[in-house]
Amino acid sequence: MSGLSLGSFVASSLSTAEVEAAERLYGGLADDVRRLVDVVIRTEVDAGRVEEARALVRRAEELLAEEAKAGPAGIHFNHEGRSWNWGNAVVGVRNAVAPPLRLARGEDGVVRTDAELGAAYEGPPGCVHGGVSALMLDHLMGETASAGHTRMTVTGTLTLRYATPLPLGPVWLRAWIEEEAGRKITVLAQIGPGDPEAGAAPAIEAQGLFIVPRWAQGDAAPPGVGSLD
Repeated sequence: MSGLSLGSFVASSLSTAEVEAAERLYGGLADDVRRLVDVVIRTEVDAGRVEEARALVRRAEELLAEEAKAGPAGIHFNHEGRSWNWGNAVVGVRNAVAPPLRLARGEDGVVRTDAELGAAYEGPPGCVHGGVSALMLDHLMGETASAGHTRMTVTGTLTLRYATPLPLGPVWLRAWIEEEAGRKITVLAQIGPGDPEAGAAPAIEAQGLFIVPRWAQGDAAPPGVGSLD
């Protein structure tokens, strides 16, 4: 795992309450930008309206850049065991590219989530891009392998079977641990269209092998980090 080590994670003095307040503030901004991205794809306004909108967007960029850190957001953790990865492409609360997914672990050990995937995630006409599905499944499976953020995991291999196209709109995802052997965890996952309670067959099925890095074993690992995907 070249480039990754325990030093890759940043200890923060922020309390969990402060982290959650920041997520509400900047997460709302990311939601606004996410809606903007969607409407930019679909709009048909005239050139004058486009120039007006571009000026507003540039002004917003200038305002936000007045106090913006350089480089990636990284993964942070605090003394309360809370971790956050605001720039993550799948679950990043402050990343307008992310859906973002919010994962829930059931008593049955299955990790579930759902999302609304609109025009920004299109691949084939009217369907979710296959790479977007793979991205979401990879992260979901890594989080599942982490067993509730009790261990740190990275992807070893990922195999996907695309059974049918996945329509844009509401989608559900679920994943569960199939097998464990030492530092290796095998995870299975699915993604499908519509309401998960409606019984629709999965459009894509995945199997992944996830590894606990040697450097992440033991008490020295940051608390609550989980998947590094």
